[in-house]
Amino acid sequence: MEVLSSRVLLRPNDLVRSRRFYAETLGLAVYREFGPADQPGTVFFLGQGFLELSGHCEDGASPGVSLWLQVRDVAGEEERLRQAGVTVLREARLEPWGLVESWIADPDGHRIVLVQVPPDHPLRRDPR
Repeated sequence: MEVLSSRVLLRPNDLVRSRRFYAETLGLAVYREFGPADQPGTVFFLGQGFLELSGHCEDGASPGVSLWLQVRDVAGEEERLRQAGVTVLREARLEPWGLVESWIADPDGHRIVLVQVPPDHPLRRDPR
């Protein structure tokens, strides 16, 4: 299979609320909008990928689904988001696999894992 493009698709309970959270609270940049002007679907840049919010779902978050977002300063982002009223599910800590992680929740309860890669972690070293 040759994958030409990909994105994570979330169907929020309240599209306007979720769009505001991802655009204003997290600060993700908009890649494109589509559909009706009063309830547009929105695709956000998500590092090297995309996140699409569109449609509607009453079921809420799927417990097995998480977004993994690498940031430069997990503790700083956690504090900024806490001040903005974001639910922190788990405070930042160094994991046994060497990454610093904090878990937050979007308005529908989707878990978002904020990840910081320390300077000495193998992900930062050139494996060649």
